[in-house]
Amino acid sequence: MLKLALVVAAALAVGCAGGRGERARTLPLGPGIPVLYVALGDSTVEGVGASSPAANYVSRLHARLRAVYPRACVANLGLGGATSADVVAGQLERAVLLGPHLVTLSIGPNDITGHVPLPEYERNVETIFRRLTRETGAVVVANLLPDLAITPRFRGREVAPAVGGLTVRFNEALGRLARRYGVEVVDLYEASRVELPRRPELIATDGYHPSDLGYARWAELLWAGVERRRAAR
Repeated sequence: MLKLALVVAAALAVGCAGGRGERARTLPLGPGIPVLYVALGDSTVEGVGASSPAANYVSRLHARLRAVYPRACVANLGLGGATSADVVAGQLERAVLLGPHLVTLSIGPNDITGHVPLPEYERNVETIFRRLTRETGAVVVANLLPDLAITPRFRGREVAPAVGGLTVRFNEALGRLARRYGVEVVDLYEASRVELPRRPELIATDGYHPSDLGYARWAELLWAGVERRRAAR
C-alpha cells in the first residue's frame, strides 16, 4: 500500500492541469459574468454529515465564488449513495446541458464499499471527464478520495487494510485520467492522513462523513484547486 501511495504522489507531482499538452482551462476574467458551478458526486456532495445545506463544501465553494463573481450560481446534483455509474446515468447529462463554467466531482467511496471493480470505475470516470471536457468549456476539478481506512467506520476493523489499499488504487486511476483530460486534482488523501488523526472533530457523528468543520476544510482545499485555474492566465 505504501508503494502505491508513493506512486500516486509522484504522479500528481508531475501536474494534472492541461493534459494532452493543451493549455489549461481557466475561469472567466470578468467579475460580472454569471458563472455557473455544477457539483457532481455522492453523499459528500449532497452534504450528509453537515448541520445544514449551507455548511456543506459545495455551498461553501459557491460562497467563495460569489466573492469573486457576484452573479455566480450553483447546481448541486450530488446524491447520497451515488456510485460512479450513478453519476454517468443520472447526473452527467444534466451537467452537460447546463453548460457550466466550473464542475467539481467527488466520487468513489460507494464504488469501493459496493465492490465495484476498479476497471468499471475507471471507465465511468473516463466517461465523465471525456464528456465534460469535450462537450462543455468548464474547468473540471476532482478530488482524490480521503483515506477511508482511517475513519471510525473502518479503523481497527479486519477490512481496513483492504479498504485502504483500494482507496489508493482508485485514487491512482482517478489521477491518471485527470492528467489525460486536463482535470485539476485536489489531494484529499494526504490531507486526511495528516489531519484526521489529530483532528477527529473533522468527522461527523456517523464516523464516516465530514462534519461542518470537515466540510469547511474540504472547501479550503478545493478552493485552492479552483484558484489555480483563476491564476493560470
